[in-house]
Amino acid sequence: MDVLSSRVIVRARDRERSQAFYRDVLGLAVYREFGDPAAPGLVFFLGSSLLEVSGSGAGASTDTALWLQVRDIRAEHDRLVGLDVSIVREPRTEPWGLVEMWLADPDGLPIVLVEIPVDHPLRRDQRGL
Repeated sequence: MDVLSSRVIVRARDRERSQAFYRDVLGLAVYREFGDPAAPGLVFFLGSSLLEVSGSGAGASTDTALWLQVRDIRAEHDRLVGLDVSIVREPRTEPWGLVEMWLADPDGLPIVLVEIPVDHPLRRDQRGL
């Protein structure tokens, strides 16, 4: 398989509410709009991937989660709390060494914010080891 591009697609119960959450609360930049100008789908930059929030669906699957690496998880925590976002799990260092915080989008889709500490193996070039 030769993957040229990828994106996560979220079929939100309330498209406008979910788009506002990803754009205005999480602060994701819009890559493109498409479809009906009165009710467009939005595609957001998501690091080296893309996130599409469009259409509507019965709701988010709890079997799926978004994993988003951030530079400063404490700063994101404070910013999100200031926007009245409900934090499902406060930031903490996991046994595997990553600092994780959990929240959810408006439909309950789990979102994991992750900070990779400077001394973690994911930050080091493992090719020479």
